[in-house]
Amino acid sequence: MKTKIKEYRAKHNLTQLELAKAVGVRRETISFLEKGEYNPSLKLAIKIAHKFHITVEDLFIFEDSDFE
Repeated sequence: MKTKIKEYRAKHNLTQLELAKAVGVRRETISFLEKGEYNPSLKLAIKIAHKFHITVEDLFIFEDSDFE
């Protein structure tokens, strides 16, 4: 799964720490998400998308291999 978190975070002038605080996680979680090293819970994915006023589908790109 790929993510556009870093792109949207930059558009909104947010640091990883600021986004993390806004959605209730540690900064490291945002870092792992941006690197594709962590799959978020549905609740976290929705919180992040809501912060940017977009849909989960706009934020995360699912690939065929994600469903195997």
